[in-house]
Amino acid sequence: MKIDLSKYLDNWYKEDPAKNIFPGPVVTFSREVGCPAKKIATDLSLRLNKLKKVHAKDEPWKWIDKEIMMESAKELQVDSSHIQHVFDYKSRGVLADMLLAQSKDYYKSDMKIRTTIAKVIRNFANAGNAIIVGRGGVAITRDIPKSLHIFLEAPLEWRALRISDKHGFTIDQARNYAQSIDKKRSSFRDFFQGKGNDYTRFDIKLNCMTLESKELIDIIIAAMRSRLMI
Repeated sequence: MKIDLSKYLDNWYKEDPAKNIFPGPVVTFSREVGCPAKKIATDLSLRLNKLKKVHAKDEPWKWIDKEIMMESAKELQVDSSHIQHVFDYKSRGVLADMLLAQSKDYYKSDMKIRTTIAKVIRNFANAGNAIIVGRGGVAITRDIPKSLHIFLEAPLEWRALRISDKHGFTIDQARNYAQSIDKKRSSFRDFFQGKGNDYTRFDIKLNCMTLESKELIDIIIAAMRSRLMI
């Protein structure tokens, strides 16, 4: 199931007390499994914070990961363990959903959890100088003028080798794992942007097998400069 994200965010933004702020700049990363998105996001934030600020806001650049789940849980007034399954690209079964619904104190539907994730990500993006890894960030922040959306990719066999080394999988297991998680991540983005919607295409696709981390970051920073984001 998908939501009309633009309508949802527009209605929420009208009620947001911080709506007068100028949103962005924000960088979003999506990636295929095995691509080092977190390392690149960390290195990018360090590089950006060393640059002289011209167009960006005064706050330091930061990359957002666990903060999304913690803030979403806070917004929903539940423990983070109750929404972990959504961040793991899982869904509750019908029986589990029915049983949890009996406890209104902490039960939240997957729809409610996902729309809250969108609101939290949008908050970080509006605040600016944010690097958001995954979680449908491209769909949620695409309309922000000062935004850049990047997809990290690499050949499956190269990624399978990295996954095998990290998790102790066989190559076949690593290959199957990568394909499964890639599909789940794609479905997660589809929830926000709509399946087959090319409005949320990425600005840049980068091959992590052929480009070193420094080269990737150089390309990203050059694109950000051209958009007057830094």
